[in-house]
Amino acid sequence: MTLPAHDPNPQTLAALREALATANGAAALEPALAAISAAAWTSLGDPAAHERPGALKPGERQFAVSGYFMLSADGREIVLFAEHGFPEEQHRLRIPSDLAHPGWVVANRKPLLLANTDEDSGFKQILKTARMGSAMYSPLIWDGTFIGLLITASQARNTYGVEDHALHQLCAEAATAVYMAHDGPAFSAAL
Repeated sequence: MTLPAHDPNPQTLAALREALATANGAAALEPALAAISAAAWTSLGDPAAHERPGALKPGERQFAVSGYFMLSADGREIVLFAEHGFPEEQHRLRIPSDLAHPGWVVANRKPLLLANTDEDSGFKQILKTARMGSAMYSPLIWDGTFIGLLITASQARNTYGVEDHALHQLCAEAATAVYMAHDGPAFSAAL
C-alpha cells in the first residue's frame, strides 16, 4: 500500500525545537529525555491515520506511546524509561534485549519502521493493554556503543511513514547527546 506523503508541518518542527530546548535546560536525565520522547509521541505521524478504512480493527481506539528502552549494564535486558502513553505499571518495564523488534534494533544497531505491524509476522505485543498497529524504532549510539532505542507506536496502522521515521531518528540522535550530557552512562550502570 502506498501512503500519501505528509511533510512535517511547521507545528511539528516547532514542537521538536521546543522539546530540544526543554531537554537542554533540564536538570536531570529523565525529564530531559522525556521532553524529546513527548515530542515524538505528540507530533510525529499522520493525525488522520485512524480515519482510513482498516486502520483500526473492531474494538480498537486510536492512541500512541513513546519512550526509550535503555540497555542494562549487563546487556541482557532493555528497560523502559522516560515514556508516555504506556500503562503506569509498565514504568521501568524490563524485557530481554533480544525480544522481538526492539531486540532486532539492539542486535543490528539500525532503525526500523513498521508502518503496518499486521504485515510483519514477527511482531510481538509488548504494550500490556493493546497490540500496536504502526511502530518506529531508532537506536541511540554514542561513539560506537549502543545505549538504547527510542520507540514510538500507534494503534492505527500506517500512522508512521518514511518522513516521520527520519524525524524520529533525529530525535534519537538528539536524545543520545542529551543522555551523554546528563551522565547517562552512570544511569545505565545502575540498571
